[in-house]
This record gives sequence, structure tokens and C-alpha cells, in this order.
Amino acid sequence: MSYARQLLDSYRGTVNVDVALLAAAIDAISDCAQACIADTDADLAEQGVTEMVRCIRLCLDCADVCTATAAVISRPAGYDADVARPLLQACVAICKSCGDECERHAHMRHCRVCAEACRLCEQACRGLLDATK
Repeated sequence: MSYARQLLDSYRGTVNVDVALLAAAIDAISDCAQACIADTDADLAEQGVTEMVRCIRLCLDCADVCTATAAVISRPAGYDADVARPLLQACVAICKSCGDECERHAHMRHCRVCAEACRLCEQACRGLLDATK
């Protein structure tokens, strides 16, 4: 069981969204942010780093959006779907763009891993969005 799920389960108040979906989204978003940060570092070490500029920028944007989204949705006491929804939508959008770009560089393992993390994050955010309509 993830730490996000354990903490959500320990919360004494009412959580206004499905706890399993929320925990899965928090985990996927956190994993994606970490993957994007690691991929950025790996991209910078590539010999053809100039070919990686778009990937680096998208990974940095994705990590920032994911970090902000995870922070906001990790606060169950104040979970507000009207606030979370645009953040989750931004997460879906940047994860799609970043995942697409990383897939262009799938011959590099670090980009393949990052693309997978982006796709899983995109799916988890869509799942939480669908549950909060």
C-alpha cells in the first residue's frame, strides 16, 4: 500500500473523492515528476544534447505541474474539485505532450521510462477527473 493511501486512510475527516482513485493519482503524479527530473538529467548527459532541448523543457514543465498538482490534491481536508480539476487537466495536457516527446527518443531507455510514467500519470489524472464530474 502506498504512503499516499496510508495517509488518506488515516485521515479522520471526510474525503470528498474516491480515496483509491485519489491515492493512485497522487502516486502516479509523484512518480511522473520524479521520472521527468531524472530524465532531464539523463538528457543533459547525452552527446546530442541540442537535440534534446524540447524534451528537457517539457520534462521540466511536466515535473513542475505534477509537483504542484500532487501538493494540492494531497490535502484531503481541503479537497475542492473546482480547484483540483484545472490542475488535473493541466497535468493531463503536459503529460501527453511530454510523453509524446519522450516517445520520439524511445531509443534511449531513460526517455522510454519517462514516457511510460507520463502515460500512467495521464491515465490516473483522467480517472480522477472522471470521478469528480
